[in-house]
Amino acid sequence: MTYTTRLVTDEAAFARLAPDWDRLYRRCASATPFQSHAWLHSWWSFYGRPGRLRLLVVRDGGDLVAAAPLMRVRRPVPALVPLGGAISDYGDVLLDDGRGEAAVAALSDALAVCAGTALIDLREVRPGSAAERVYERWRGPRHRMDDSLCLELPGVPMDELVARLPSAKAQRVRAKLRKLSALGVERHPVGPEEVDKALRRLLELHRLQWEGRKVTAEHLRPRFARHLVRAVEPMVRAGDAVVTEFRLDDDVVAVDLTLLSRRLTGGYLYGAHPCLRQRKADVAVMLLDACTEHVSSGTLSLLRGDEPYKHHWRPVPVVNRRLLLARPHTAPLLAAAVGAVAARHRGGQLLRKWRERGGGGA
Repeated sequence: MTYTTRLVTDEAAFARLAPDWDRLYRRCASATPFQSHAWLHSWWSFYGRPGRLRLLVVRDGGDLVAAAPLMRVRRPVPALVPLGGAISDYGDVLLDDGRGEAAVAALSDALAVCAGTALIDLREVRPGSAAERVYERWRGPRHRMDDSLCLELPGVPMDELVARLPSAKAQRVRAKLRKLSALGVERHPVGPEEVDKALRRLLELHRLQWEGRKVTAEHLRPRFARHLVRAVEPMVRAGDAVVTEFRLDDDVVAVDLTLLSRRLTGGYLYGAHPCLRQRKADVAVMLLDACTEHVSSGTLSLLRGDEPYKHHWRPVPVVNRRLLLARPHTAPLLAAAVGAVAARHRGGQLLRKWRERGGGGA
């Protein structure tokens, strides 16, 4: 079996890869929606910088069997990092599950050549990912450390999630579900042709619900809206995303975007009108109830973040990994990256202690 590799640096060539990429994505069980072609190509269109695309693809004849969607950055050290950036909860490569270790070896060897004088820095890698297979196969210096925390639930129906709770808390959740039903909140999945309008409504409601409070600034920027619309419309068509409108008295009072893959379902972003809380509707319960309709197995991820409301559901904490891969001549870059992370961690600890001693009140 002979594999051939190619380095794609042109956005138009990236676009033409869509059919092959989609087939490979379906054959990689560990892939998350953030590795779909629709998500990554849209992200590159609005967030990428000319000349920095480094998309490594491996083929067996005409079949795409592995891919590493990367871009080159220069700071803090020269590195190849995953496409998707901070707005993507998981980063990974793609490997055809049916090709075994030969495809892993081909991608690993090609990455070593592609890296050149740069470090390979794979962020937000979910445990069990394809990138971990590359890490285990890597022949040069390497280092693994913790990245963001995600909270995960089993992919089961809502009544089973409620049954996992202590009896008193379960009774409260059931009462909240009855309250939503009594209010007359109705759910309506949005078709592909309505995605544009629904997502723009989602972002309007998201801005409204966070008005006067700290919010992720990127979610309010025009480029994020353009990316979301471009990415999600084909994802809805392909069954990789669901956009749901929640209506009350014929008014859209909330919109939710849930992303889907073979092993993972996750509520990515929502917007809810403050009137729901004024009418004593529990938005978190409403959204999770809707999300569980699209889970048939696997994991229901609450994605990144350790917000207190997520812990009400007794999730399992799962820590993403940061995988650093180097060649012998780039080992100093790896050491520098590890040292910088350790320094930031230590600085954070010192700052927290200073604040605990009352320094924050100065």
